Amino acid sequence: MQPRNMSMSGVVDLAAVKAAGEAKQKAEQARAQAASQGGAPAAAGRLVLDVGEADFQLEVLERSAEVPVVIDFWADWCEPCKQLGPLLERLAEEYAGRFVLAKVDVEANQLLFQQFGVQSIPAVFAVVAGQALPLFQGAAPEAQIRQVLDQLIQVAEMQFGIVGAPVEPGAAGETAAPRPAGPHDAALSAAHDALDAGDLGGAMQAYKNVLADDPVNAEAKLGLAQAELLQRVQGMDAQAVRKAAADAPGEVKAQLDAADLDLVGGHVQDAFGRLIDMVKRTAGEDRDAARVRLLELFEVIGPDDPRVAAARTALSRALF
Repeated sequence: MQPRNMSMSGVVDLAAVKAAGEAKQKAEQARAQAASQGGAPAAAGRLVLDVGEADFQLEVLERSAEVPVVIDFWADWCEPCKQLGPLLERLAEEYAGRFVLAKVDVEANQLLFQQFGVQSIPAVFAVVAGQALPLFQGAAPEAQIRQVLDQLIQVAEMQFGIVGAPVEPGAAGETAAPRPAGPHDAALSAAHDALDAGDLGGAMQAYKNVLADDPVNAEAKLGLAQAELLQRVQGMDAQAVRKAAADAPGEVKAQLDAADLDLVGGHVQDAFGRLIDMVKRTAGEDRDAARVRLLELFEVIGPDDPRVAAARTALSRALF
């Protein structure tokens, strides 16, 4: 489910590496400013927020540069909401600053309800560095919710450098110890800088340098996949590509290009579906090309995204 009419397209848009660097810088500046003032970031002292349309920009979008914001869409008449809400509030306190819970009453905030494309409540989304990510619907079991929250926190740190402001329960005024620098932070920073400057070749080489030393580095794998995608779509005539794909549904090159553009535009499921359909309808080298490109796009989105998990299942069915 994708939010509509908002400047967010899930944790997946093609400027994600650049956004990660900017978000990380903002988060570090916010933590440094809070430390200089002798306190913790505001998120550490307010773990559960009631948010509406008037303060959504400040309390959710801007705050999401410092800490993952989990949004709980609820209503007073919704019985499952009454079960889920207190659980999320308790978990927000227990996680002690690693995420902030924003509660949105859909009766009083119909515009937000519509903008996020919510179809039923309770519905839970997250916003990280201004990017919206659907999490789950309904009153899910606590164990499942914990798993989703853990994955969210991991994605926020690995893709965007956002670690929140962890504090001990009951000690919200204390600042957390700074995260020690990783062995590849300088190389990753160089890659982000190259991407900012439009040097896609330099960015890719920098990510490859990290992966040569640390083949499982998630941030470098993500950055390389996104930089390669940016390079592939550079100079494409979107209208011509889409016409070619529509006119020649069996032409694998046309479908690969269209899938790349789908992903750039935030149409993740369209991109995945297009390539899975090609895997079903082709054989030999064409089928392998569609499969490989699909796996490359999985890297762009990240393995923890539920859309990737669903597409992997569909790909397995198409192959076997």
